[in-house]
Amino acid sequence: MSSEDMFLVKMRLQETAAQFREMYGNSPLNLVRVVKNCINTEMKMVAQAENAASGLGDLQGQQDKHRITSQQLEFLQKRTQETDNELKQLQHKQESFIIQYQDSVKINSQLQQVVSQPNTPNKTEHEMRLKRQKEGIECELSRKAQELLQLRLALADKHHDTFKHLQNTQQQVLDHELIEWKRRQQLAGNGASFEGNLDSLQSWCEALAELIWYNRQQIKKVELLRAQLPIDVPPSSIDLLPALNNTITGLLSSLVTSTFIIEKQPPQVLKKESRFTSTVRLLVGGKLNVHMNPPTVKATIISESQARSLLKNDKNLKNESSGEILNNQGTMEYHQSTGNLSVTFRNMQLKRIKRADRKGTEAVTEEKFSILFQSQFTVGGGELVFQVWTLSLPVVVTVHGNQECNALATVLWDNQFAEPGRIPFLTPDTVSWPLLAEMLSTKFRFATGGGLTAQNLSYLAQKIFGYQSDDYTACRVSWSQFNKETLQGRNFTFWEWFYAVLKLTKEHLRGPWCDGYILGFISKSMAQEMLLSNRQNGTFLLRFSDSEIGGITIAWVADDPQKPDVRQVWNLAPFTTKDFAIRALADRIKDLPNLQFLHPNIPKDQCFGKYWTNTNEGESKITKDGYVQTQLVTHVPGMHPQPMAPMSFDNPQTPQMEMPHSPPATAMYGDSQTYGNRSALELDDGAMDGGMEDMMFNVMDYNPDDIDQINVNELLYPAGGS
Repeated sequence: MSSEDMFLVKMRLQETAAQFREMYGNSPLNLVRVVKNCINTEMKMVAQAENAASGLGDLQGQQDKHRITSQQLEFLQKRTQETDNELKQLQHKQESFIIQYQDSVKINSQLQQVVSQPNTPNKTEHEMRLKRQKEGIECELSRKAQELLQLRLALADKHHDTFKHLQNTQQQVLDHELIEWKRRQQLAGNGASFEGNLDSLQSWCEALAELIWYNRQQIKKVELLRAQLPIDVPPSSIDLLPALNNTITGLLSSLVTSTFIIEKQPPQVLKKESRFTSTVRLLVGGKLNVHMNPPTVKATIISESQARSLLKNDKNLKNESSGEILNNQGTMEYHQSTGNLSVTFRNMQLKRIKRADRKGTEAVTEEKFSILFQSQFTVGGGELVFQVWTLSLPVVVTVHGNQECNALATVLWDNQFAEPGRIPFLTPDTVSWPLLAEMLSTKFRFATGGGLTAQNLSYLAQKIFGYQSDDYTACRVSWSQFNKETLQGRNFTFWEWFYAVLKLTKEHLRGPWCDGYILGFISKSMAQEMLLSNRQNGTFLLRFSDSEIGGITIAWVADDPQKPDVRQVWNLAPFTTKDFAIRALADRIKDLPNLQFLHPNIPKDQCFGKYWTNTNEGESKITKDGYVQTQLVTHVPGMHPQPMAPMSFDNPQTPQMEMPHSPPATAMYGDSQTYGNRSALELDDGAMDGGMEDMMFNVMDYNPDDIDQINVNELLYPAGGS
């Protein structure tokens, strides 16, 4: 590098260093935070790339598994055809043996007749000829009998091997593919993406049903052939046939009972007296001709203890229930176009519920029930009858809307952390924070359209654990911490706070949240530090309130009119659902002229302009009845009525309008505390508890009736003022 290039590099580095000193000289921690955020962003991008590659790998792995399953089914179809051909060959040889045996019987009869005749010259010759024929046929019959025995044993061995492959393939389909589908269906209850298509599974199950049925028919045919022509198996050989019938019938029973599934789960938070739907489907109904005699399905609600007893094969419990469901019976219908055999319950209604005795501090919303669907299928023209049943995912029964929050907590915890093959409906009492964080982010993304960032999750971890840390991955969260113990200094649990934020965002903040305009999950102290860190006056951000459940507050930076050269962070009293039912967030931001730039420096009209209500300002709207419509406007008493002049971020030398960017302190605080001579950054966490948690403005929709009594001169020229 030449000296001239070095000089230019040196100049640029000096300029950069000067910019760093200007931007971060008063707040070096902010530089650390920016660098950390950059690193986190890079790590997130790397993780996304790796996950994308992993996703492709998972997709490839899934495709490989599907390909292997298809290959196994093709092998079994080929093997079944082979055994069918061998069975036909066996039948042909046995028929030939029987015909030849009949010939032997005839020769024996002829020989006996010849022997009983008087001696003649021809008798001896005829007798000798018949004896030679008899010996030849008997020798041939002995050879053929041995051949038949070997064919029977070989066919039994082949069937035994086929059944092993059938069992392995069925295990892959039922114990892996179907169980994974059910697990994905369960996680979908928490908002995870779910492709509910059952076409591949049904095609595999139907192929298995056909193969099992054909092989079972072959075994029955072999048994019939053996009954027609008994041949003893020598002690040196093992006769596998007697066990094969039980094996293949067991495979068929397992297939039929396992493929009776709930395609559409009933709601897991089930309100008494409310109507609900569910769909039950038999994946092998079309191939086994179950639809020829359409079965009836019955739904009942059972308790957790009854579900446990049912899994222990207590058949008496199939007639018990823990409540009454109206419209709980339906007949399965066969859809010719899709080949589906299913029934949809469209108007079920929980009329009555019988609750069990609760344990200790267990709440009503922690009690789990399940909907039991049961039916009876006839297969093979009445030859086989299968009693089938299946349980829904756990449901929590509520009687009032205010129970929904805690009921949903029970459902989410169960869906996310249920272990395979568990005893109904046990869940771990503690889970790792990363697993819980994944659940929270998934649920938030499903409800609002936007998930949670690493910074959001770090804030939530700090909230639930009560302390700050750089790494929470090794921490564990208990059910009590999640939704039984109240947060420190609050009268609500972590989940109740999170659920209120989720509901607020879903109903009123979805657009700005998905656009990334709401920081939301950030502490008050962090918000103050971000706003005071060389941000222009009028810069604001939005964060969810710590003290007001289901509230969002706006914090902005402005000069303190009573303290020259001192800037403060001001906080509006939190807005809740009730406020947004009157006027939307974007319109409220538009109403307040001291909110100019969304952090870090985006003009508010660029962020929220598309969400503003379209109104022609200055024009009165008159209804068809002749009334003049009014408009509600968010107003902070004491705030300067004119909006601030926009600030330029392109040219730092551009003169700015010199005026207060916030209302006078007396109007802002009222009787509440003030910061005194300390900046917002100097306040410790303790100082932010209680009344200081979210600064209280009396934000109101103001339309005074006594405007004529206002003395403007007293406002402009207070007593004792200059």
